[in-house]
Amino acid sequence: MVRDEAAAARFEQFPVPASVREVLEALVRGGFQAFLVGGCVRDVLRGQAPKDFDVATSARPAEVQRLFKRVIPTGIEHGTVTVVVQGAHVEVTTFRVESEYLDGRRPSKVEFHSDIEADLSRRDFTINAMAFDLVAKRLVDPFGGEQDLRVGLVRCVRDAMERFLEDGLRPMRAVRFATVLGFEVEAQTEAAIGRTLHVFRKVATERVNQEFTRLLLSPRVQTGLTLAARTGLLQVFLPEAEGADFSAPARAREDVSLRLAVLLSGCAGAEAVVQRLKYPNKVAADVGHLVANQHLPGPNATDAELRRWLSRVKAEAAVPVLELAEALGRGDAVIRRRLEAQLAARPPLTTKALALTGAEVMVALGVGPSPVVGQATAYLLERVLEAPAHNTKEGLIRLLEAFPRPG
Repeated sequence: MVRDEAAAARFEQFPVPASVREVLEALVRGGFQAFLVGGCVRDVLRGQAPKDFDVATSARPAEVQRLFKRVIPTGIEHGTVTVVVQGAHVEVTTFRVESEYLDGRRPSKVEFHSDIEADLSRRDFTINAMAFDLVAKRLVDPFGGEQDLRVGLVRCVRDAMERFLEDGLRPMRAVRFATVLGFEVEAQTEAAIGRTLHVFRKVATERVNQEFTRLLLSPRVQTGLTLAARTGLLQVFLPEAEGADFSAPARAREDVSLRLAVLLSGCAGAEAVVQRLKYPNKVAADVGHLVANQHLPGPNATDAELRRWLSRVKAEAAVPVLELAEALGRGDAVIRRRLEAQLAARPPLTTKALALTGAEVMVALGVGPSPVVGQATAYLLERVLEAPAHNTKEGLIRLLEAFPRPG
């Protein structure tokens, strides 16, 4: 390991937080090795500001605890503790190697190690298997991650089959990294995905959800969906999207509900599908509502028909439905302008917007609480959607004179 001036210059461009620097320097003063590892090194070498900085060290958890005044044992059984310095939380993990994975999700045993290269060898992709010694300005890159960053390649550390058999989520991560970074998946790495789908099937839906959401919100979502379908991943966790137009989600803004609705626009049970993917209930309900109301009024629709459509779709969902239609190639600029004009005029679109309350309807009809009240209110809303000018207390009372009472 020699001093790497180019890498050091990158870290000068994206300064490491003082709290992280303090932890690294304290570990080195204590006689231990200490490195920045993983995503922060990848991001800095790409010229991107890291979201967080992770520290790996040869110090065992107990030794880290002795070095610092405040340490939280967040994952101490796996060698991870959180050091609190300068009011900030810094995650510190002991170098480790992992024994055989028995379930495709977690190792049967974790062993601490004193060698940074051994620690890096257990990681998923070469671009994530680099470490930087901030004190000595040294880059540790035993698997060619920096070169893969330059050429835009997602490649497994050592044998792809072994990496994917260890953790079934890694194939999905490969697709997600390729999508978000705009990289290609190395041929042997991609070939191993299809041969390890049986392990991917064991992965908790919540973990797949996290990776899929990042893919879905990427500007390169079409590439990601295409790759997920080509490797067989999509058919495992989202077969309902087979046959969809993968270019359509990219035409929608980066919103989870909207892009899911675009992808599942041809699925009758979209809400249930989104629930199965472990999205929040509100997201599932929003997707179901958008898909159910995806068709816009016809080009010859009257203003009254536009208001009825807005009443059914709900005013707050009108713009997302318009965006859905446009992403699917069914937009109509004239209809959109007319609908926006209707929304700007703020016509009454719900029974709550009527100028008569339910109690006032009962007085006007001379009845008590009964289904007739709801029927009369629906009748008034229909008349007001036809002609919003009727929505005054006097106007609605006059309309009730013509209300056809049941029986």
